[in-house]
Amino acid sequence: MISTLFNIAFYNPIYNALVALVAIVPGGDVGIAVVLITILIRLVLLPFSLSAARTQRAMKVLEPKIKHLKEKHKGNKEKEALETLALYKEARVNPFASILTVFIQIPVLLALYWVFLYEPFSVINTNLLYAITPIPQVVSLSFLGLISVSSKSYILAVLAGLTQFFQAHTALSGTMKPSPSKGMQGDFQKIMGMQLKFVFPFIIGIISYTTGGAIAIYFITTNLVGVLQELHVRRKINEEFREMEDIAGVPDALPKGM
Repeated sequence: MISTLFNIAFYNPIYNALVALVAIVPGGDVGIAVVLITILIRLVLLPFSLSAARTQRAMKVLEPKIKHLKEKHKGNKEKEALETLALYKEARVNPFASILTVFIQIPVLLALYWVFLYEPFSVINTNLLYAITPIPQVVSLSFLGLISVSSKSYILAVLAGLTQFFQAHTALSGTMKPSPSKGMQGDFQKIMGMQLKFVFPFIIGIISYTTGGAIAIYFITTNLVGVLQELHVRRKINEEFREMEDIAGVPDALPKGM
């Protein structure tokens, strides 16, 4: 039941869109179609990504105020919770927005990945096509006439790993920058940041090589679009949070008895 719904809502529409793009692009270049559909889907998901980034940034901006409320109402969890919710309302922040965004994006990105993984474009699966989907007259598995998208490629795998590193570096220096907290939380954030920046690119490179050129092109494209998206988000939300930073202002010392 779940797999059927997944196929109807995500897998089949993405496959049909990709086939239609192959029919449209010059020479039926599957590699170019992969690039285009990856960009299109990232653009469709951009509002959700912006929402998640705003929430993440907002939570960091409000951290000092939340810490202040914890100290102010130490031992009174109910009062602390009420004032924290009031703070979120004042700052127009939904702390669960980023979680919802992840749940929206995951099935779309998984469907995109699985289409590239399981549908060899040497043979078009007409059983999945809609009546309005054009069938390509020519299909080229050679990306720009240079690299096969159906076979393994060291070049594309290395590029996938490097672009993943670049994306992680950009994200960790921007909206995903870890909070300068000490103790276990700070150590955890540091470890996660190191893994995201150095371990994950290696994993992406291995996956890109073992699964073939189409997956590698997908990762390269989504990483580069991710970098541009991060820069766009960073510029767009900087001014939006000036007012919130005023709301989050915390006195240097708590008054006695609070």
